[in-house]
Amino acid sequence: MGDGIRLGALEHGTAHRTRLREILEATRVFKADEVEVALELFDETATSSSDDDAPYQFLGAFDHSGELMGYACYGATPGADRTFDLYWIAMHPKAQGLGGGTALLADVERRVAEQEARMIVVETSSRPEYDATRRFYRGRGYDAAARMSDFYAAGDDRLVFTKRFP
Repeated sequence: MGDGIRLGALEHGTAHRTRLREILEATRVFKADEVEVALELFDETATSSSDDDAPYQFLGAFDHSGELMGYACYGATPGADRTFDLYWIAMHPKAQGLGGGTALLADVERRVAEQEARMIVVETSSRPEYDATRRFYRGRGYDAAARMSDFYAAGDDRLVFTKRFP
């Protein structure tokens, strides 16, 4: 992994919640309401009785000093056979390009493969500020699976990428 990034669990306390907000806002691609949704998922997971019961799983990327630099949120897709959604993945701009995002995604894939996943589904926006995000997924073996025109807003399509597992 690049530049001393290590992966680990997030703590459901104020410090990591505050840092998640900072990371999401620093990327400058997420709207304010999207940031709030991401934090709601984190809060919902904190109220689960165990990690196994949590509908969302969180994985953090930490720098050499232990500062949270990025995270991924994923979970089993309700009502689908061994399909998982990657709900969020974000790296602080200071840590982008160092391999942390790739490491996070690879570890999410490893974790869902251990659960005999058939596929991971990722949704993203067609807005220009998401160009790098789309290149990121394509570069890691994700295929474009669907496009829903004007889904998020006029001119902002919903793009769906998938990666299948043997």
